Amino acid sequence: MANTKRSVVLGGAGFLGSHLCEALLARGGEVVCADNFLTGARQNVAHLDGRPGFSLLETDITERLDLDGPVDEVLDFASPASPIDYARHPIETLRAGSAGTENGLKLAARKGAVFFLASTSEVYGDPTEHPQREEYFGNVNPIGPRSCYDEAKRYAEALTMAYSRARGVDIRIVRIFNTYGPRMRLSDGRVVPAFVGQMLRGEDFTVFGDGRQTRSFCYVEDEVAGILALLASDWKTPMNVGNPAEITILEFAEAVRRAARALGLPGADAKIVFRPFPENDPKQRRPDITKARRILGWEPKVPLDEGIRRTLAWFKEHA
Repeated sequence: MANTKRSVVLGGAGFLGSHLCEALLARGGEVVCADNFLTGARQNVAHLDGRPGFSLLETDITERLDLDGPVDEVLDFASPASPIDYARHPIETLRAGSAGTENGLKLAARKGAVFFLASTSEVYGDPTEHPQREEYFGNVNPIGPRSCYDEAKRYAEALTMAYSRARGVDIRIVRIFNTYGPRMRLSDGRVVPAFVGQMLRGEDFTVFGDGRQTRSFCYVEDEVAGILALLASDWKTPMNVGNPAEITILEFAEAVRRAARALGLPGADAKIVFRPFPENDPKQRRPDITKARRILGWEPKVPLDEGIRRTLAWFKEHA
């Protein structure tokens, strides 16, 4: 039977939200993309405009959120998600995780819908456990420069669990690790668009610290597949969805160089310039995806070199 669900994606015009809108629309049914365009962009969903079942709602979910008609799924992806963005908009980030999340939960409660929270590996802070399991409580500085995002997401998780326990809302919580791919903003400060932007401009790569800090990069197609698998499950507590293949930032810079060479782009020989390490920036980040593999039957499939090549090819055409 055709899918007839009506899904509301909060923050649907952002990088990850726009890919999710696209995937949900391909699944069938209706998709309402709600965004205030603080960090999202209309062009991210412009290719969906006019498609049957898609609608775009410009709204600030921290003020109010209501829709006429039935709603089957509320997916909360509404928050600044890069260090530059939440440093520039700390109060808006905190409100997105608090008032915005609660308005999404209230909508789900009124409509009898599933509420899906996009949380983050940042809830683990600068982890003392490696790799990070969902049971790890984290090592977060509550007043540090990253706290507006870290604590907003930790509060959003607590609020979501409270609505599940006290009001019976059907919930899902995903903890997203570093995700990359087309439609990232070159100026958003995260390592993937930073390197891509510097490469396209013929600049040297900026690496913080000594470059030996690690990350685990998941291509957006894999991330969305994991999100949809969790949405379709009945798992009620947080689940890591990310790529457990851990590399250093220096290794990642070399992977970008390889992709640039393969595509004939400038920057294949870019030098690396080292800068001081930011306060509270995590030294290691790697998800334990045992639960995702066992419960969802999900694991990432796109190799890093292939994902970077696809990403560079997109930016070559669109940047």
